[in-house]
Amino acid sequence: MGSVLIVDDIASSARLVERLLAPDGYTVRTASDGAEALRILRAAPPDLLLMDVMMPGVDGYQACRTIKQDPVTRLIPVVLVTSLDDTESRIRGIEAGADDFVSKPFNAPELRARVRSLMRIKRYTDDLESAESVILSLAMTIEARDHTTGGHCERLARYASALGRTLGLPENDVASLTRGGFLHDVGKVGVPDAVLLKPGPLTPEEYAVIQQHTVIGDRLCGELRSLRTVRPIVRWHHERLDGSGYPDGLRGDAIPLLPQIMGIVDVFDALTTDRPYRKALPRAVAVDELRREVDRGWRRADLVDTFLADVAC
Repeated sequence: MGSVLIVDDIASSARLVERLLAPDGYTVRTASDGAEALRILRAAPPDLLLMDVMMPGVDGYQACRTIKQDPVTRLIPVVLVTSLDDTESRIRGIEAGADDFVSKPFNAPELRARVRSLMRIKRYTDDLESAESVILSLAMTIEARDHTTGGHCERLARYASALGRTLGLPENDVASLTRGGFLHDVGKVGVPDAVLLKPGPLTPEEYAVIQQHTVIGDRLCGELRSLRTVRPIVRWHHERLDGSGYPDGLRGDAIPLLPQIMGIVDVFDALTTDRPYRKALPRAVAVDELRREVDRGWRRADLVDTFLADVAC
């Protein structure tokens, strides 16, 4: 089933997590601080770490950063455990290399589901090259947080690359669309669950928080040279031709083609799949909505027509 290392300076908290994970049959070890966790990793790396953030000596951020900088351990999923739920704390964790977050007090089904998802990622990454492993891990981390978007990234990668091929784009652009499909929402790692998974309408303040995922995602991809052509997709897939999109209010041809393609397929998939706030809509409704977006001046008519005729048919 896999091995889990629980890192917490409070023994009772570590025992609680161990009990919550017991039904899934993992081999569980514990460490009392970040320094001890690093020693265990060097001797016998686990498949996943659940690590408290606030610890004396080497805290969770420092330990995570060390783990992710080491080529031997960097692909081991690290889940940071914290009572903090603000964007700034999560960004700090992301910058340290964290793969996911769970908050105290624990929700047992959620904790077990996230561990299972990341264990699955670990099995995948064990069989992949490093660069592709990072991409898949980041993508699946997002989907692990929200069961209603399962398969969203894979569908967008498939839709977008198919549209790119239909349009006759170079293979490099098609490959960027595939990667962009998986990574377009990676910045949502920095959005609190209370906002991301809210079942009702967002307040203006919450919507502003959601909009920041494009900027956060661009920043995350910025350190990887292999993702240079994917960054415009991550940052600008919510832009609109009339300038009413976000985060930069780009207009017309200032929005590159690949983000325009991703924006179209993202809208279609969002409408035709279940979301926290509504059930999936019929394909005909999604088609009508995309055509209305063309009429509003948000989308290119030729791209929407090609997508609906040759890809989403």
